[in-house]
Amino acid sequence: MKHRAFVALGSNLGDRVAMIEQALKEMDQTRKIRVLRTSSLWETKAMYVLDQDKFVNGVCEVETSLSPIELLDELQGIENKMGRVKVINKGPRNIDLDIVLYDNETFLNERLQIPHKLMLEREFVLRPLCDLPPHIDLPAGSFQYQLSHLPKSSDPLSPLTPLSLNLPSIASQDPQRRTHVMSILNLTPDSFSDGGKHFNIPASQLTDTIRAHISSGATILDLGGQSTRPGAPQVSAQEEMERVLPAIEVIKSIPETEHVAISIDTYRAAVAEAAIKAGAHIVNDVSAGLLDENMLPTVARLGATVCLMHMRGTPETMNSLTSYPDGVVAGVATELLERVRAAEEAGVRRWRIILDPGIGFAKNQEQNLELLRGLDKLRRWPGLEGFPWLVGASRKAFVGRITGVKEARERVWGTAAAVTAAVQGGADVVRVHDAKEMGQVVRMADAIWRH
Repeated sequence: MKHRAFVALGSNLGDRVAMIEQALKEMDQTRKIRVLRTSSLWETKAMYVLDQDKFVNGVCEVETSLSPIELLDELQGIENKMGRVKVINKGPRNIDLDIVLYDNETFLNERLQIPHKLMLEREFVLRPLCDLPPHIDLPAGSFQYQLSHLPKSSDPLSPLTPLSLNLPSIASQDPQRRTHVMSILNLTPDSFSDGGKHFNIPASQLTDTIRAHISSGATILDLGGQSTRPGAPQVSAQEEMERVLPAIEVIKSIPETEHVAISIDTYRAAVAEAAIKAGAHIVNDVSAGLLDENMLPTVARLGATVCLMHMRGTPETMNSLTSYPDGVVAGVATELLERVRAAEEAGVRRWRIILDPGIGFAKNQEQNLELLRGLDKLRRWPGLEGFPWLVGASRKAFVGRITGVKEARERVWGTAAAVTAAVQGGADVVRVHDAKEMGQVVRMADAIWRH
């Protein structure tokens, strides 16, 4: 018989996110526990024993054939395998796995109490449980109700989204967070905006370009080897790899990139896998996994962070697919929610997902403007709360139409206004061509709205 259980996850030693992800892999490998989905990860101050580092906490929903005590034995076996040593009760630990719920059962003996006896006083358990709809009601009320009745925290929690080992995670609900500048590095001969400026250039020239982007404030470099403009010729996966993999090698060789994340802009699973194995950290998929059925399972297996962008159809057909009967914000939210669920079903952890409304993809001019105006509404859409958002309006055609600037590379001022609107609306990452100029725009916008 299959049972559903919820397991609290915690770590405050070493690479905390990696520890939690390793524990989830160990659960799946037991073949007696199947991880169905996860909450976001939340960074929290320690409770009870206060003199220790901050924890990263989350919850996973699992399916299991084990009884409560058998499940406890398996989880403690995983903790032991991962080297957990209890020095003091509720003290520092590299991994902590607690059963908080098991079906709708209550259970009590000297080793285990279900529901967990302390869960209703712990914000770091209740908040992750609220990430996992449908919410289970307890006799004392729902998780959201319990959460609302806890004392207000002086240090509000925010979910975390890892980018790279040496770059701080995105804290999407931290009102003082900095906006990341994702700098575009098109490695194609047919980009709509730069006409192959970086195609097949010498490594020394590419190095100079990368250093210039970083010195301008770029914290993420987005490499593209296949154009997604309408009518662009489709190259093979092999050719796409031949364009991006040498660039990753160059980036990894530059000391200044130690605190920069590398993103691979591709909708092909094979290219994503090769790039991640070469050292990239993020997969930026304009189709959110729709153009390659292997993309989401591949990202899940690799443990990479993925950006799921809203698009309909293909680059060739998307401009005819702009009907949103309930409005573009509701349409984008509903369809992105479907892609989030598909990613979770494929095994992608919730904390590894970034969302993108897809400015310019299957949207007309007014719809693009409506998305920029409605970004905060998207951020608060039921089921999408807590995810970080990437916005890419740089040099887009609608910017040119509004400003009357035909040449894409000259659409800097219009792009600056769109970037400012994105920051005001709550964007965590802006994807731009003009790193120097937009780096300044972001710093100013952050000073106005984030501090």
